[in-house]
Amino acid sequence: MRYRRGTLAATAELESAFDAAITQARKCIKAGMLAVGGEAAGPYLQKLEDELKLERARALERGSVDREWFQKTVRWLVEWVPETELTLVAALGRIARATPSGFP
Repeated sequence: MRYRRGTLAATAELESAFDAAITQARKCIKAGMLAVGGEAAGPYLQKLEDELKLERARALERGSVDREWFQKTVRWLVEWVPETELTLVAALGRIARATPSGFP
C-alpha cells in the first residue's frame, strides 16, 4: 500500500508542476510579454501552453516526462524568452524535479 500512496503523490506533484507551468504561460500572455527579439511572445506562449497540455496528459499516463521532449522544449524556450523572464524556465525545472525517479 505504501508504494501506491507514493505513486499517487508523485503523480499529483507531476500534475501540479505542469499546471503551474501552464498557469505561468497564461500569465505571460496576459502581461503582453515580448520575446528576446522584441516581437510579441504570445504565439510562442500559446504554443508552449499547448505543448504542456499534451505532454501533461502523456506524462500522467506513463508516469514520467519524456526526456527528449523536455530537452527540446527547454532549448526552444531559451531561444526566445528574455533573460529577465526566467519564471517559465523555472516552471519547467519544477516539472523535471517532479518526475518520479528522474528521467527514464
